Amino acid sequence: MLDYIIVGSGLAGIAFAETLQKHGKSFMVFDNRSQNSSKIAGGLYNPVILKRFSQVWNANLQLELADKFYASLEQKLATQFDFKIPIYRKFFSVEEQNNWFAASDKPNLAPFLSTSLVHKKINGIDSPFGYGEVMHTGFVDTDALLNHYHQYLKENDWLFEDTFDYKELEVFDDYIQYKNIKAKHIVFAEGFGMHSNPFFNYLPLDGTKGELFIIKAPELDLDVIINTSVFVLPLGNSLFKVGATYNWDDKTSTPTEEGRQELIDRIQELLNCDFEIVEHFAGVRPTVKDRRPLLGTHPKYKKIHILNGLGTRGVMLGPAMAQDLFDFIENGKPLDKAIDIQRYSKMF
Repeated sequence: MLDYIIVGSGLAGIAFAETLQKHGKSFMVFDNRSQNSSKIAGGLYNPVILKRFSQVWNANLQLELADKFYASLEQKLATQFDFKIPIYRKFFSVEEQNNWFAASDKPNLAPFLSTSLVHKKINGIDSPFGYGEVMHTGFVDTDALLNHYHQYLKENDWLFEDTFDYKELEVFDDYIQYKNIKAKHIVFAEGFGMHSNPFFNYLPLDGTKGELFIIKAPELDLDVIINTSVFVLPLGNSLFKVGATYNWDDKTSTPTEEGRQELIDRIQELLNCDFEIVEHFAGVRPTVKDRRPLLGTHPKYKKIHILNGLGTRGVMLGPAMAQDLFDFIENGKPLDKAIDIQRYSKMF
Protein backbone atom coordinates (compact mmCIF):
# COMPACT_ATOMS: atom_id res chain seq x y z
CA MET A 1 0.00 0.00 0.00
CA LEU A 2 1.25 3.48 -0.89
CA ASP A 3 1.32 6.29 1.63
CA TYR A 4 -0.14 8.87 -0.77
CA ILE A 5 -1.72 9.54 -4.13
CA ILE A 6 -1.24 13.13 -5.33
CA VAL A 7 -3.53 14.49 -8.03
CA GLY A 8 -1.88 17.39 -9.86
CA SER A 9 1.77 18.20 -10.40
CA GLY A 10 1.94 21.95 -10.63
CA LEU A 11 3.79 23.96 -7.99
CA ALA A 12 1.53 22.65 -5.18
CA GLY A 13 1.81 18.99 -6.22
CA ILE A 14 5.58 19.17 -6.67
CA ALA A 15 6.03 20.83 -3.28
CA PHE A 16 3.97 18.11 -1.61
CA ALA A 17 5.75 15.28 -3.47
CA GLU A 18 9.12 16.66 -2.36
CA THR A 19 7.92 16.99 1.24
CA LEU A 20 6.82 13.33 1.17
CA GLN A 21 10.19 12.24 -0.17
CA LYS A 22 12.01 14.17 2.53
CA HIS A 23 10.04 12.18 5.11
CA GLY A 24 10.47 8.79 3.41
CA LYS A 25 6.84 8.41 2.27
CA SER A 26 5.79 6.55 -0.89
CA PHE A 27 3.51 8.17 -3.48
CA MET A 28 2.12 8.23 -7.02
CA VAL A 29 1.23 11.37 -8.97
CA PHE A 30 -1.67 11.69 -11.42
CA ASP A 31 -1.60 14.55 -13.92
CA ASN A 32 -3.13 14.96 -17.37
CA ARG A 33 -1.43 18.36 -17.88
CA SER A 34 -4.82 20.06 -18.31
CA GLN A 35 -3.95 22.89 -15.89
CA ASN A 36 -1.20 25.25 -17.02
CA SER A 37 -1.22 28.10 -14.49
CA SER A 38 2.05 26.90 -12.87
CA LYS A 39 3.66 26.39 -16.28
CA ILE A 40 2.88 29.87 -17.55
CA ALA A 41 3.31 31.68 -14.20
CA GLY A 42 5.51 34.74 -13.95
CA GLY A 43 7.36 32.80 -11.25
CA LEU A 44 8.31 35.91 -9.26
CA TYR A 45 8.89 35.77 -5.55
CA ASN A 46 8.63 39.08 -3.77
CA PRO A 47 7.93 39.62 -0.04
CA VAL A 48 6.31 43.04 -0.56
CA ILE A 49 2.94 44.00 -2.08
CA LEU A 50 4.16 46.98 -4.07
CA LYS A 51 0.76 48.53 -4.74
CA ARG A 52 0.14 49.11 -1.05
CA PHE A 53 3.69 48.85 0.33
CA SER A 54 2.70 46.09 2.74
CA GLN A 55 4.35 42.79 3.62
CA VAL A 56 3.14 39.54 2.10
CA TRP A 57 1.49 37.31 4.73
CA ASN A 58 4.15 35.20 6.55
CA ALA A 59 6.78 36.34 4.01
CA ASN A 60 9.87 35.65 6.16
CA LEU A 61 9.05 32.01 6.79
CA GLN A 62 7.89 31.41 3.21
CA LEU A 63 11.10 32.86 1.78
CA GLU A 64 13.29 30.83 4.12
CA LEU A 65 11.56 27.55 3.24
CA ALA A 66 11.39 28.35 -0.50
CA ASP A 67 15.10 29.16 -0.58
CA LYS A 68 16.06 25.76 0.86
CA PHE A 69 13.42 23.95 -1.21
CA TYR A 70 14.54 25.27 -4.62
CA ALA A 71 18.25 24.93 -3.76
CA SER A 72 17.78 21.24 -2.95
CA LEU A 73 15.65 20.70 -6.08
CA GLU A 74 18.28 22.35 -8.29
CA GLN A 75 20.87 20.00 -6.85
CA LYS A 76 18.63 16.95 -7.33
CA LEU A 77 17.66 17.80 -10.91
CA ALA A 78 21.08 19.27 -11.84
CA THR A 79 19.41 22.33 -13.37
CA GLN A 80 19.19 25.99 -12.37
CA PHE A 81 15.71 27.47 -12.28
CA ASP A 82 15.91 29.81 -9.25
CA PHE A 83 17.33 33.17 -10.31
CA LYS A 84 17.95 35.63 -7.49
CA ILE A 85 17.76 39.15 -8.92
CA PRO A 86 16.42 42.43 -7.48
CA ILE A 87 13.05 43.91 -8.29
CA TYR A 88 13.04 47.64 -9.07
CA ARG A 89 9.82 49.54 -8.45
CA LYS A 90 9.72 52.51 -10.85
CA PHE A 91 8.62 55.78 -9.23
CA PHE A 92 6.30 58.16 -11.07
CA SER A 93 6.42 61.08 -8.57
CA VAL A 94 8.15 62.51 -5.52
CA GLU A 95 5.08 61.43 -3.53
CA GLU A 96 5.75 57.80 -4.48
CA GLN A 97 9.36 58.17 -3.34
CA ASN A 98 8.15 59.53 0.01
CA ASN A 99 5.69 56.62 0.41
CA TRP A 100 8.57 54.22 -0.22
CA PHE A 101 10.73 55.80 2.49
CA ALA A 102 7.80 55.75 4.94
CA ALA A 103 7.28 52.04 4.20
CA SER A 104 10.99 51.22 4.54
CA ASP A 105 10.89 52.61 8.11
CA LYS A 106 8.37 49.95 9.17
CA PRO A 107 10.10 47.12 11.08
CA ASN A 108 8.46 44.35 9.03
CA LEU A 109 9.39 45.95 5.68
CA ALA A 110 12.85 47.30 6.57
CA PRO A 111 14.67 44.03 5.66
CA PHE A 112 13.15 44.10 2.17
CA LEU A 113 13.09 47.74 1.02
CA SER A 114 16.38 49.50 0.27
CA THR A 115 16.56 53.03 1.65
CA SER A 116 18.79 54.22 -1.20
CA LEU A 117 17.05 55.47 -4.33
CA VAL A 118 18.38 53.87 -7.50
CA HIS A 119 19.10 56.37 -10.28
CA LYS A 120 20.50 53.81 -12.69
CA LYS A 121 20.22 54.62 -16.40
CA ILE A 122 18.39 51.74 -18.06
CA ASN A 123 18.46 51.92 -21.83
CA GLY A 124 14.85 51.61 -23.06
CA ILE A 125 13.16 53.04 -19.93
CA ASP A 126 12.81 56.67 -18.84
CA SER A 127 12.63 57.08 -15.08
CA PRO A 128 13.27 60.68 -13.94
CA PHE A 129 12.17 59.81 -10.37
CA GLY A 130 14.36 56.71 -10.15
CA TYR A 131 13.55 53.32 -8.63
CA GLY A 132 13.23 51.61 -5.26
CA GLU A 133 15.00 48.28 -4.87
CA VAL A 134 13.22 45.32 -3.27
CA MET A 135 15.64 42.79 -1.78
CA HIS A 136 15.40 38.98 -1.31
CA THR A 137 13.58 38.66 -4.62
CA GLY A 138 13.93 36.74 -7.86
CA PHE A 139 12.05 34.33 -10.07
CA VAL A 140 11.70 30.61 -10.64
CA ASP A 141 11.61 29.39 -14.23
CA THR A 142 8.44 27.38 -13.59
CA ASP A 143 8.34 25.88 -17.10
CA ALA A 144 11.85 24.41 -16.68
CA LEU A 145 11.06 23.24 -13.14
CA LEU A 146 7.87 21.43 -14.20
CA ASN A 147 9.44 19.82 -17.27
CA HIS A 148 12.45 18.50 -15.34
CA TYR A 149 10.35 17.35 -12.40
CA HIS A 150 7.87 15.48 -14.59
CA GLN A 151 10.82 13.75 -16.26
CA TYR A 152 12.18 12.84 -12.82
CA LEU A 153 8.78 11.39 -11.78
CA LYS A 154 8.58 9.39 -15.02
CA GLU A 155 12.07 7.95 -14.58
CA ASN A 156 11.05 6.67 -11.14
CA ASP A 157 7.66 5.34 -12.33
CA TRP A 158 5.86 7.74 -10.01
CA LEU A 159 3.77 9.53 -12.64
CA PHE A 160 0.49 8.48 -14.27
CA GLU A 161 -0.18 10.83 -17.20
CA ASP A 162 -3.86 10.22 -17.04
CA THR A 163 -7.09 12.04 -16.21
CA PHE A 164 -8.17 11.20 -12.68
CA ASP A 165 -11.65 9.62 -12.66
CA TYR A 166 -13.34 10.62 -9.39
CA LYS A 167 -15.99 7.92 -9.82
CA GLU A 168 -13.25 5.27 -9.49
CA LEU A 169 -12.18 6.48 -6.04
CA GLU A 170 -13.35 4.22 -3.20
CA VAL A 171 -13.06 5.46 0.36
CA PHE A 172 -12.63 3.13 3.35
CA ASP A 173 -12.00 3.86 7.02
CA ASP A 174 -8.24 3.26 6.88
CA TYR A 175 -7.34 3.77 3.24
CA ILE A 176 -8.56 4.83 -0.20
CA GLN A 177 -8.47 2.78 -3.38
CA TYR A 178 -8.23 4.12 -6.91
CA LYS A 179 -8.64 1.35 -9.51
CA ASN A 180 -5.94 -1.13 -8.44
CA ILE A 181 -3.94 1.32 -6.26
CA LYS A 182 -4.39 1.43 -2.50
CA ALA A 183 -3.05 4.37 -0.46
CA LYS A 184 -3.40 5.66 3.07
CA HIS A 185 -4.22 9.19 1.83
CA ILE A 186 -5.03 11.16 -1.31
CA VAL A 187 -4.14 14.85 -1.77
CA PHE A 188 -5.82 16.90 -4.49
CA ALA A 189 -3.53 19.67 -5.79
CA GLU A 190 -5.36 20.44 -9.02
CA GLY A 191 -5.34 24.22 -9.19
CA PHE A 192 -8.36 25.60 -11.03
CA GLY A 193 -9.23 22.02 -12.05
CA MET A 194 -10.73 21.69 -8.56
CA HIS A 195 -14.05 22.89 -10.02
CA SER A 196 -14.55 19.40 -11.50
CA ASN A 197 -13.74 17.70 -8.18
CA PRO A 198 -16.94 16.46 -6.46
CA PHE A 199 -15.21 16.32 -3.07
CA PHE A 200 -14.05 19.94 -2.96
CA ASN A 201 -16.02 21.90 -5.57
CA TYR A 202 -18.06 23.51 -2.77
CA LEU A 203 -15.00 25.63 -1.88
CA PRO A 204 -14.89 29.23 -3.23
CA LEU A 205 -12.00 28.95 -5.69
CA ASP A 206 -12.47 31.99 -7.94
CA GLY A 207 -9.73 31.69 -10.48
CA THR A 208 -8.30 34.79 -12.16
CA LYS A 209 -7.12 34.59 -15.73
CA GLY A 210 -3.69 36.02 -16.44
CA GLU A 211 -2.16 36.76 -19.84
CA LEU A 212 1.57 37.21 -20.44
CA PHE A 213 3.96 37.93 -23.30
CA ILE A 214 7.46 36.95 -24.20
CA ILE A 215 8.83 39.99 -26.05
CA LYS A 216 12.06 40.67 -27.91
CA ALA A 217 13.53 44.13 -27.28
CA PRO A 218 17.19 44.36 -28.42
CA GLU A 219 17.55 47.97 -27.20
CA LEU A 220 16.28 47.23 -23.67
CA ASP A 221 19.33 46.88 -21.42
CA LEU A 222 17.83 45.25 -18.34
CA ASP A 223 19.38 42.87 -15.79
CA VAL A 224 16.80 43.35 -12.99
CA ILE A 225 13.02 42.84 -12.80
CA ILE A 226 11.04 46.06 -13.29
CA ASN A 227 7.67 46.25 -11.57
CA THR A 228 5.09 48.94 -12.38
CA SER A 229 1.63 48.22 -13.77
CA VAL A 230 3.38 45.25 -15.41
CA PHE A 231 6.50 43.29 -14.55
CA VAL A 232 9.33 42.97 -17.06
CA LEU A 233 11.64 40.06 -16.39
CA PRO A 234 14.89 39.47 -18.34
CA LEU A 235 15.29 35.99 -19.85
CA GLY A 236 18.53 36.61 -21.80
CA ASN A 237 19.15 37.03 -25.55
CA SER A 238 17.07 40.25 -25.59
CA LEU A 239 13.98 38.27 -24.52
CA PHE A 240 11.74 39.40 -21.65
CA LYS A 241 8.68 37.95 -19.93
CA VAL A 242 6.01 40.61 -19.42
CA GLY A 243 2.77 40.34 -17.45
CA ALA A 244 0.26 40.09 -16.25
CA THR A 245 -3.41 40.85 -16.73
CA TYR A 246 -6.16 40.00 -14.24
CA ASN A 247 -9.56 38.88 -15.52
CA TRP A 248 -12.09 37.56 -13.00
CA ASP A 249 -14.79 36.60 -15.54
CA ASP A 250 -13.04 34.58 -18.27
CA LYS A 251 -12.05 31.12 -16.99
CA THR A 252 -10.38 29.85 -20.18
CA SER A 253 -6.69 29.45 -20.97
CA THR A 254 -7.07 31.06 -24.40
CA PRO A 255 -5.17 34.32 -25.07
CA THR A 256 -7.53 37.18 -25.97
CA GLU A 257 -7.32 40.31 -28.11
CA GLU A 258 -8.36 42.41 -25.05
CA GLY A 259 -5.53 40.95 -22.96
CA ARG A 260 -3.09 41.50 -25.80
CA GLN A 261 -4.05 45.16 -26.17
CA GLU A 262 -3.95 45.77 -22.41
CA LEU A 263 -0.40 44.40 -22.20
CA ILE A 264 0.73 46.37 -25.26
CA ASP A 265 -0.66 49.61 -23.76
CA ARG A 266 1.10 49.00 -20.45
CA ILE A 267 4.41 48.10 -22.12
CA GLN A 268 4.25 51.27 -24.21
CA GLU A 269 3.73 53.32 -21.02
CA LEU A 270 6.94 51.84 -19.59
CA LEU A 271 9.32 51.29 -22.52
CA ASN A 272 10.60 53.90 -24.94
CA CYS A 273 12.13 51.34 -27.31
CA ASP A 274 10.77 48.98 -29.96
CA PHE A 275 9.64 45.47 -29.05
CA GLU A 276 8.08 42.53 -30.83
CA ILE A 277 5.73 39.96 -29.30
CA VAL A 278 7.32 36.52 -29.61
CA GLU A 279 4.72 34.58 -27.62
CA HIS A 280 1.36 35.30 -25.99
CA PHE A 281 -0.07 32.85 -23.46
CA ALA A 282 -2.71 32.63 -20.74
CA GLY A 283 -3.73 30.56 -17.74
CA VAL A 284 -6.17 30.63 -14.83
CA ARG A 285 -4.60 31.17 -11.41
CA PRO A 286 -6.23 29.29 -8.50
CA THR A 287 -7.22 32.32 -6.41
CA VAL A 288 -9.51 32.52 -3.38
CA LYS A 289 -11.69 35.48 -2.35
CA ASP A 290 -9.94 35.90 1.02
CA ARG A 291 -6.50 35.54 -0.66
CA ARG A 292 -5.50 32.59 1.50
CA PRO A 293 -4.74 29.03 0.36
CA LEU A 294 -7.11 26.08 0.77
CA LEU A 295 -5.61 23.33 2.95
CA GLY A 296 -7.11 20.57 5.00
CA THR A 297 -9.15 17.38 5.13
CA HIS A 298 -12.56 16.70 3.62
CA PRO A 299 -15.34 17.26 6.22
CA LYS A 300 -16.68 13.73 5.73
CA TYR A 301 -13.76 11.62 4.40
CA LYS A 302 -10.70 11.69 6.66
CA LYS A 303 -8.31 10.23 4.07
CA ILE A 304 -9.06 12.86 1.40
CA HIS A 305 -7.13 16.16 1.56
CA ILE A 306 -6.60 19.34 -0.44
CA LEU A 307 -3.66 21.66 -1.23
CA ASN A 308 -4.88 24.48 -3.45
CA GLY A 309 -5.53 28.21 -3.79
CA LEU A 310 -1.89 29.31 -4.00
CA GLY A 311 -2.98 32.11 -6.34
CA THR A 312 -0.36 34.47 -7.72
CA ARG A 313 2.25 33.53 -5.12
CA GLY A 314 2.61 29.80 -5.72
CA VAL A 315 6.40 29.91 -5.97
CA MET A 316 6.68 31.40 -2.48
CA LEU A 317 3.70 29.66 -0.86
CA GLY A 318 4.13 26.11 -2.20
CA PRO A 319 6.94 24.76 0.02
CA ALA A 320 5.52 26.27 3.25
CA MET A 321 1.96 25.09 2.55
CA ALA A 322 3.13 21.57 1.64
CA GLN A 323 4.99 21.33 4.95
CA ASP A 324 1.95 22.63 6.86
CA LEU A 325 -0.36 20.07 5.25
CA PHE A 326 2.12 17.22 5.87
CA ASP A 327 2.46 18.17 9.56
CA PHE A 328 -1.32 18.36 9.84
CA ILE A 329 -1.97 14.93 8.29
CA GLU A 330 0.98 13.02 9.77
CA ASN A 331 1.58 14.74 13.10
CA GLY A 332 -1.82 16.23 13.94
CA LYS A 333 -0.38 19.74 14.05
CA PRO A 334 -3.33 22.16 13.66
CA LEU A 335 -3.47 24.30 10.53
CA ASP A 336 -3.51 28.08 10.79
CA LYS A 337 -7.21 29.04 10.77
CA ALA A 338 -6.52 31.46 7.90
CA ILE A 339 -5.67 28.58 5.52
CA ASP A 340 -7.80 25.72 6.91
CA ILE A 341 -10.79 24.84 4.69
CA GLN A 342 -12.84 24.58 7.90
CA ARG A 343 -13.33 28.31 7.51
CA TYR A 344 -15.78 27.37 4.71
CA SER A 345 -17.49 24.50 6.55
CA LYS A 346 -20.91 26.21 6.26
CA MET A 347 -20.64 25.92 2.47
CA PHE A 348 -20.28 22.13 2.53
